[in-house]
Amino acid sequence: MSFRTTASHPALILDDVRGAQKMLSGVARVTALEGSRHLTELVGSPVHLKCENLQRTGSFKLRGAYVRISGLTPVERAAGVVAASAGNHAQGVALASSLLGVRSTVFMPVGAPLPKVAATREYGAEVRLHGQVVDETLAAAQRYAEETGAVFIHPFDHPDIIAGQGTVGLEILEQCPEVRTIVLGIGGGGFAAGVAVAVKALRPDVRIVGVQAEGAACYPPSLAAGHPVSLDSPATMADGIKVGRPGDVPFALIEELVDEVRTVTEDELSSALLLCLERAKLVVEPAGASPVAALLSDPEAFRGPVVAVLSGGNVDPLLMQRILRHGMSAAGRYLSLRLRLTDRPGALAALLAALTVADANVLDISHVRTDPRLGLTEAEVDLHLETKGPQHCAEVEAALRAAGFRVMG
Repeated sequence: MSFRTTASHPALILDDVRGAQKMLSGVARVTALEGSRHLTELVGSPVHLKCENLQRTGSFKLRGAYVRISGLTPVERAAGVVAASAGNHAQGVALASSLLGVRSTVFMPVGAPLPKVAATREYGAEVRLHGQVVDETLAAAQRYAEETGAVFIHPFDHPDIIAGQGTVGLEILEQCPEVRTIVLGIGGGGFAAGVAVAVKALRPDVRIVGVQAEGAACYPPSLAAGHPVSLDSPATMADGIKVGRPGDVPFALIEELVDEVRTVTEDELSSALLLCLERAKLVVEPAGASPVAALLSDPEAFRGPVVAVLSGGNVDPLLMQRILRHGMSAAGRYLSLRLRLTDRPGALAALLAALTVADANVLDISHVRTDPRLGLTEAEVDLHLETKGPQHCAEVEAALRAAGFRVMG
């Protein structure tokens, strides 16, 4: 099987991915394939979750990093390696380098989550914080490589990286031979390209669907143009797939082998993360939850059996807290209301009693009695409530109106 590539970007074939699989034996875990009853009912055919969030270092990145570094010459290994990343690639390079006895330096943005910085150091890398955005961090790492002779390990734009990531595709075919559709997130494209190389060589009938965050979707315009196109300012909570330009090597493979690239919104990403946590009991980062977001947004578009790849689980606890709140809001489980009531003793207690009867949980309440907008006998209350869903929200608001409270919005 051959692919359209340039002379500087050699083609990848199934044997490359199989060779990477042998190399990774005993290094990368064969991650579990878990069924999802909720998604199966939603899609109308079996849906399985490929749990790369449970991989060593918390994502598939170890696979490509280990294969890439394993292929270095003794002279290159002696010079050490350098990488730039906000998290997953950093940890993959750090652990792979430690396992292979190679010195590693990893540049990370100044604002990188502290747990990711600490984990990268614990895996054995020297961490240097530089730049406010990944582009600045990447430039610093490349300068370091030029100045020191260290080998720069690109997160996705290299055949060895792609071959390593493609081993996930081989595992999917072994674990779910009846698979009809594989859904996975796309950032720069190394992961999707590798899986596509492996799967299409063995099962060309399997449909491969890539998913990007709407605010960082560099592949749709690139595929339309026929060449990689850069985004001016990609923005998404899914930092694992926040890439402004496709890689040259993976782009050619994705253009030929990936059947479709879809986009998902921030609300859909947060709802998917919440579903993975509540229904599957799996901690998944926003980028890792992007395939589930695609299934939730258009369940009838996927022919089963479906395998959705949860590509990573490295999420900062503080970010997780914010995302979960966002996800609950997107799912209609938060309700914010402003009410006017008569400023008299017992009025606030009566409001709380009405909320108790409506079975709404008060998360936050603000009671304002002195404001030029209010009448002499008026008070205003801002409520933030936890509810059971959109229908319950409507029921709570109706109950408050029925109890005589003036709901402003």
